[in-house]
Amino acid sequence: MRMKAIRWVGGLSLAGMMAAAAPVGAHHSFAAEFDSTKPIKLKGTITKLEWQNPHIWFYVDAKDDSGKVTNWGFSGGPPGLLTRRGVKKDNLMPGTVVIVSGFRAKDGSNNGSASSVTFEDGRNVFTASSEDVVAPK
Repeated sequence: MRMKAIRWVGGLSLAGMMAAAAPVGAHHSFAAEFDSTKPIKLKGTITKLEWQNPHIWFYVDAKDDSGKVTNWGFSGGPPGLLTRRGVKKDNLMPGTVVIVSGFRAKDGSNNGSASSVTFEDGRNVFTASSEDVVAPK
């Protein structure tokens, strides 16, 4: 009986150590990555969607005033939160034309935090996390 208890405690300890050693996706606040003084609004075509925790990412090819195409990456809220708001994975599939409002990354890269996405049919969805800043439309 004592040996069985020792094995059980040892197994439980091993499981706990393995769980603690598992990689965890980094989750940062809006203010750590994005600049609320630099709003951005662009129109383009979604090229890629990463629908996963802790935040979704979608990528948009957008033309600037000179016609040059640049690929932008946008962070959104977690999949569960977006689903509860009525935003489904199918809404953000590659090939979809969207207007994205949000804020640029602090590091100056072509990344941003998406506050809202407007579709060609006029539907507008709030894609930011609940703690994010909302960009003007």
